[in-house]
Amino acid sequence: MSPPAKIATSPLALPAFRWFFTGRVISLMGTSMVPVALAFAVLQEGRTGDLGVVLAAESVPMVVFLLFGGVIADRFPRRVVLLCAHLVAGATQAGIAVIFLTGNYHLPLIMALGFLNGTAAALTFPAMMGIVPEIVSKERTQRANSLLGTSRSAVTIAGPTVAGLVVAGVGGGWAIAVDAATYFVAAYCLTRVRLPKKAAREQRTSTWHDLRVGWTEFRSRSWVWTVVAAFGITNCIYVAVWSVLGPRIALRTIGAQGWGAVLSCFAIGLLIMGVIMYRVRVRRLLAAGQFAVAFAGIPLVVLGLEPSVWALSAAAFVGGLGMEVFGIAWATSLQQHVPEEVLSRVSSYDALGSFVAIPLGQLLVGPLVAAAGEEPVAVGGGVIFAIVSLLPLAWASVRNLRAV
Repeated sequence: MSPPAKIATSPLALPAFRWFFTGRVISLMGTSMVPVALAFAVLQEGRTGDLGVVLAAESVPMVVFLLFGGVIADRFPRRVVLLCAHLVAGATQAGIAVIFLTGNYHLPLIMALGFLNGTAAALTFPAMMGIVPEIVSKERTQRANSLLGTSRSAVTIAGPTVAGLVVAGVGGGWAIAVDAATYFVAAYCLTRVRLPKKAAREQRTSTWHDLRVGWTEFRSRSWVWTVVAAFGITNCIYVAVWSVLGPRIALRTIGAQGWGAVLSCFAIGLLIMGVIMYRVRVRRLLAAGQFAVAFAGIPLVVLGLEPSVWALSAAAFVGGLGMEVFGIAWATSLQQHVPEEVLSRVSSYDALGSFVAIPLGQLLVGPLVAAAGEEPVAVGGGVIFAIVSLLPLAWASVRNLRAV
């Protein structure tokens, strides 16, 4: 590691990045409130099963339209794509807020609005990945991603707490209304982002052609597909063990309050490493990130062996440190080494491959625990997570990729 080169001055010195960063933080603050607000609002007004249906209505289009979101973000100005997506998301959240605030609970309408919101999210991710290198130079991308990651971690800590206070004070509907307002504010911030005009494409091509080009670019880079393949497995394991099995084990051991403290320590680890990564420069950034993320398997092992507050909190903190190194390393590597004109499509294939197996893990963890028990599943999951995280380092393209 070494201090950042002089050329890599703070991205905040750029007006375009300041506006983008401000809008992103405001939007994330609202979004971080929604899981708590929506859960309580639906459970108070509808049946227990309604919440799963509402969440599915939003998550399905996020997967279905993700690849098309990559095509759109590569074809049209990404600032315009993000602006439209934020306006749609703001309008849908405002509609859901009105439903709850007026007491006119209507599940099909909430599902329809959630579907539109999920579609907007499918457009947002690829465009968000692609717009950063349009705003900052390649030498500044690590610092830019560090700032974005640090703010996201801070919001992860503060958002649910604020949401809980709002829900307890005035109800979930108002918290969702706040989320809608943050989307509109973020959209205004995007209007202030000034970018060089995107060159017009020489010839019009079909959506399927653009998808094939994106796939070709994705699979032609072994350092990309090996990491995505690994994370398709590790994300499946992590969500199954940590997000599904974790609360179950916590309920009979450290309780809800203890589990909340553990999750806070994980978020603090993310936050601290984001600050550190802003200050240091790693030459082989992707290799460092791939090695560091293996440490995120430690809290899974501890969850099975020693589910005490102190042990789990320490392990979660270490896991958060490792996760943040990888998150910054991965985004920076994509933005520095994938051509700008295909970056959103490659990142959409990345997201699809990394997250498509998560529902499988969520479904299988129950039967696995019934067959083998909680401890073997948690410990085994943590060990496999660490091993699979390290496997991409067997490829020279992963080990030797150098940061700009």
